[in-house]
Amino acid sequence: MTILAGIDIGGTKSAVSLYRGNADQADQMESLAHGRFPTPKGPTETLAAVIKALDGLIAETMVRPDAVGISCGGPLDAEAGIVLSPPNLPGWHHVDVVAPLAAHFSVPVRLENDANAGALAEWYWGSGRGLKNLIFLTFGTGMGAGLILNGMLYPGTTGLAGEIGHWRLADEGPVGFGKAGSFEGFCSGGGIARMAQASLERWLQQGKATLLAPASQKVALSAQMVGEAAQQRDPLALEILTESGRRLGQALALLIDLLNPELIVLGSIYGRQRNILEPSALQIVQREAISQAYARCRIEPTGLGEAIGDLASVAVALSALKGLGAI
Repeated sequence: MTILAGIDIGGTKSAVSLYRGNADQADQMESLAHGRFPTPKGPTETLAAVIKALDGLIAETMVRPDAVGISCGGPLDAEAGIVLSPPNLPGWHHVDVVAPLAAHFSVPVRLENDANAGALAEWYWGSGRGLKNLIFLTFGTGMGAGLILNGMLYPGTTGLAGEIGHWRLADEGPVGFGKAGSFEGFCSGGGIARMAQASLERWLQQGKATLLAPASQKVALSAQMVGEAAQQRDPLALEILTESGRRLGQALALLIDLLNPELIVLGSIYGRQRNILEPSALQIVQREAISQAYARCRIEPTGLGEAIGDLASVAVALSALKGLGAI
């Protein structure tokens, strides 16, 4: 039985987990322990917190991992194990995250961006098992794509393939990935929050009522607040998520035309708000994508549910062992 440790470093929270099982069979992957904590402000503090948390899980379970996988928002250099300058991790400039962990745990350690990690997890254990061509879109704090093409993870020439959050979908719009009107600006947690804040001012000037108004007086608006209000059929929240869905459809059509995948899996926000996002997204995809390519492509939320975060980093650990020929 293989023991795999996963580390998920996020812009707001981080997580560590231990899994055990026959790594090639989804129904035999057993979660042993996991822990979550707010991501500290700096990389040094974050790495110290990660090591402490994973040491705690090892002591709790009395097992040691055969490999450690790290999932983190990009851009990064996976081969060198270096996090470059992710927009959602201020202060992380060319940080080596692999070497300290490899030295501490004395096992293979691999780093992947969160989109590639999610793609590996869906390919190994989720909706993409047995497929040769699939795309995983994070749709969480940020927006990135992990690409499995012809049965292999495709990182690109410098490991930056799939950074589609940087795509500009409109001349103007919410800022994401440092660019106004970008895919990440329209389709990410931060982008939706910025859309909500800008739209709320216009909405109130028109004298319209919205559930988001009292919420904004207490704390800054968030994508979660928008989603909760939309599920209560709040008109402003519905307007925001419908626009996000349309922009999602615009990008999905481009992906389908460019890569002709069998499956596109969408994480996080899409699964929680699918009933609102999907109709507007598919309306655009049906209009914009090549019909033959769209007919052969499924568009689904993650098949791993809320476990996708843990299993994404665990999948990176498995890929480290596979790369060494250990499995």
